[in-house]
Amino acid sequence: MSTPTTPVRLADLAVGDNVSERVFPISRDALVRYAAASGDFNPIHYNDEFARSVGLDGVIAHGMLTMGTAVNAVTDWIGDPGAIREYGARFTRPVPVPALEATELTVTATVGAIDAEAGTVRIDLTAVSGGASVLGRARATVALPSAGSAA
Repeated sequence: MSTPTTPVRLADLAVGDNVSERVFPISRDALVRYAAASGDFNPIHYNDEFARSVGLDGVIAHGMLTMGTAVNAVTDWIGDPGAIREYGARFTRPVPVPALEATELTVTATVGAIDAEAGTVRIDLTAVSGGASVLGRARATVALPSAGSAA
């Protein structure tokens, strides 16, 4: 994770500002690592035949892996994961993951609202894979210093 060279401040932001755009690869290796860390060994995340037997086109990424990957666009921009006060999303489409190559998750983070009194900014995330939006209403609330406060 890279830390911004200068602190991001509320006064420097406006609704509609695009603050980050990132492309994250998601591979079958990532699915294996996530399954081990989370304990989610559902076969739709590693077995193509099983995934097809339940109506999918093949293996898909874990929803929480997709959601967790997407928020990295915010943490990379702000430089401090502890500044995120709230984060949520709805899963709108699965992320298919081919057997031998990574799929790409493209995430764009945009300022959706600013609450100067609370010292927070709402970041709206757009997450796209294979040309389709895979998360809906993906939003992170981030605490930022005001213009006059020290970093």
